[in-house]
Amino acid sequence: MTLIIGGAYQGKLAYAQTRFDVPSGQIFYCSEEDIAIPNCKTVIYGLDRWILALIRKNISIAAEVKLFMEQSKNAVVICNDISCGVVPTDPVMRKWREETGRALGVLAQNADEVIRLFCGIPTKLK
Repeated sequence: MTLIIGGAYQGKLAYAQTRFDVPSGQIFYCSEEDIAIPNCKTVIYGLDRWILALIRKNISIAAEVKLFMEQSKNAVVICNDISCGVVPTDPVMRKWREETGRALGVLAQNADEVIRLFCGIPTKLK
């Protein structure tokens, strides 16, 4: 798995499409409502939204991330790093921030490669 992280609107998806020559039909866009992620896509985009969907459905994030890693060994996974900045006062948004940070830690430890994009510039972390 390749994990690409960074802030919102930093060019993560464009970078992945260019680097891995991914056609738009091979991109899965996670949503805040749906927890189903097909394992037949090359790029999984917006994993932070998937984590929010799991929280809203009261599903164990740790268990789902473990299953996701098993099914996405060859995927390019893109996630906004929302764990920095101001801590939200809303309990659900705070939990989302914390769980996304924890999930990124687990994913990064198990990824073959981790890339951080900042201002459109990729930096290889692993």
